[in-house]
Amino acid sequence: MTNLRLTFACGPYDRTQVLRDGTIKPEGIDLNYVTLQPAEIFWRMLQYREFDASEMSLSNYTTLVNGGNAPFIAIPAFPSRVFRHGYFFINTDKGIEGPKDLKGKRGGVPEYSMTAAVYMRGLLEHEYGVKPADVEWVQGRADRLGRKLPPGIKLTQAPAGTELGDMLERGEIDFMMTANNPLSFRRGSGKVKRLFPNYAELEKDYFRRTRIYPIMHTVVIRRDVYERDPWVALSLYKALCRAKDLSYRMLEDAGSPKASLAWLQPLLEEEQEIIGPDWYPYGIEKNRETIEALLQYTHEHGLTDRRIKLDELFAPSTMRDIPLSDGQLV
Repeated sequence: MTNLRLTFACGPYDRTQVLRDGTIKPEGIDLNYVTLQPAEIFWRMLQYREFDASEMSLSNYTTLVNGGNAPFIAIPAFPSRVFRHGYFFINTDKGIEGPKDLKGKRGGVPEYSMTAAVYMRGLLEHEYGVKPADVEWVQGRADRLGRKLPPGIKLTQAPAGTELGDMLERGEIDFMMTANNPLSFRRGSGKVKRLFPNYAELEKDYFRRTRIYPIMHTVVIRRDVYERDPWVALSLYKALCRAKDLSYRMLEDAGSPKASLAWLQPLLEEEQEIIGPDWYPYGIEKNRETIEALLQYTHEHGLTDRRIKLDELFAPSTMRDIPLSDGQLV
């Protein structure tokens, strides 16, 4: 029987490298791995359904599920996840000493609906009492889905051709939430500082208390592909789990380090102590608190009309754990 040929667009991650180079192959699938950066993938998939499967913004996908008849179905593999305390930046002239000082301020965000911003607004509200309506938001780019927001949300578009990091440095916005360090911060501007200088310490405490490890991206399969060949979901999910497992074993061979880090071994040991032996988990159960938080925040922020249920997101065949080589489950 001839394998099914599928195109899969995803970033260049260590946890997917063996899928890129063909060391691991999904059962029954000849996979064409297209390596692109997430922003381009999302645009091309959301606008043109260009790939059979792809990495996808978890919040954007959740909004599509809310609308009914979503053009994709997800599997619980998460190529990108990032704690976000370290991505709040402030202008040092604005009198901001802590998160509660953001009330009444003007805050920049690349895109209001982006997953990083959803988790960061959830963090502000549920950890520090700063609600989305307490801030005047300035959006850096056009929203990918164009969803109408609740009337209490104040959102304006940044002037065309402007960069939010530059606006922050000039004091045109008071603070900024972002998925990457702004250029003004990278070039050492004295006007731009982190809101949480001790962000790593705060993130570890946050995870220990909440078990939330923010998921940025999931993997989606185009609905027509899935409906024609529903077995594709489990095959691709198993392959992604096996690829991540192999990347773990390569990283753990720290005597000949596969990542350019001087203290790779103690870093891995710390992550395993805090998160567990599966320190970058896929699957449902190890991510239930994280996904439920995202579903709560998307509803609270007006990105969904109702609280989406977790089991509405993922292909049913992928809702169970997959065993790893060492007996752990993912």
